[in-house]
Amino acid sequence: MISREEAIRILEENVKAENMRKHCYASEAVLKAIAKKLGKNEDEWGLAGLLHDIDVEITNADPYTHGPYAEKLLAGKVSNEILDAIVMHNEVATGKERTTEFQHALAAGETITGLITAVTLVYPDKKIAGVKSKSITKRMKQKAFAASVKRENILECEKIGIPLPEFAELSVNAMKEIADVLGL
Repeated sequence: MISREEAIRILEENVKAENMRKHCYASEAVLKAIAKKLGKNEDEWGLAGLLHDIDVEITNADPYTHGPYAEKLLAGKVSNEILDAIVMHNEVATGKERTTEFQHALAAGETITGLITAVTLVYPDKKIAGVKSKSITKRMKQKAFAASVKRENILECEKIGIPLPEFAELSVNAMKEIADVLGL
């Protein structure tokens, strides 16, 4: 498995948009927190979070190639479990449903980062330090708020045994730890 430093180099080579890179760093933090909670390999799950959107600019986020193209870029560099989770975070490309704990974790974890960021940006100071997990669960019910965020993906947290309120708290806290990297 590649080092985190090598993963960052690959990320920077393939993802130029600063906000997309921040999303990847946020996803890494959240996936590591999920792994810790579930007793999984934090480095492996973190790499999946960091690299899951490695092909988003190359594929122009095309739902039929985003994910599988990442597999080509990362083959031989990361474990098959990481590749599988990355491909399956965009289930549209495969036509299959997610079935493994790792697949559900990545789908839920990377998606909640968008909702947390959106909630943070409506705060007057735009700082994650003041964001409460209760605000995240409240906004989950408001379909018009951050409408592009797939709530059903976030709710996959329950398929890995983490209730939504706990998942929101875990995710917000993980992102708070890297607030300086995220600029939030």
